[in-house]
Amino acid sequence: MATSTLVQLLEAGQASDTPNRRQLETFLAGGTIVSGDVVALDKSKAGADRVLYVIQCPNVGTGEPLAIGVSLDAAAAGEQVRVVVAGYVADVNCTAGTIAAGAALSAGKAAAGQVETAAAGDTAGLFAVALEAKGATTANKVAIHIPKRF
Repeated sequence: MATSTLVQLLEAGQASDTPNRRQLETFLAGGTIVSGDVVALDKSKAGADRVLYVIQCPNVGTGEPLAIGVSLDAAAAGEQVRVVVAGYVADVNCTAGTIAAGAALSAGKAAAGQVETAAAGDTAGLFAVALEAKGATTANKVAIHIPKRF
């Protein structure tokens, strides 16, 4: 988990990996994770390990409430994985359906590890907001903003 919060830098034109545009946390992978996957806390673990390990966000028809962020790394079980838990993320795995700029997004609803446009019946709550429309040329990737939750 985080050990510090960086001072915000207000300078336009910075790269997406500039720390002031997102908050990163390091977790341990509870299974195979692909870069760009939405990840969730691993409820199969015991005690506090449930918030130390993350897994590819499972498919839950109304959205996964334990979705915590988006992986920046590919990882095998037991390896460290950097996860964006708030802020800007480019190239997030998403469903093949339409995603409009500004759309509210659910995590893991139609497919594991992916975001898709939220529906009225989703009970997990807002996971993120699309910052761009998903186009046919983006290979099911989209840029998102994850609101800060803690």
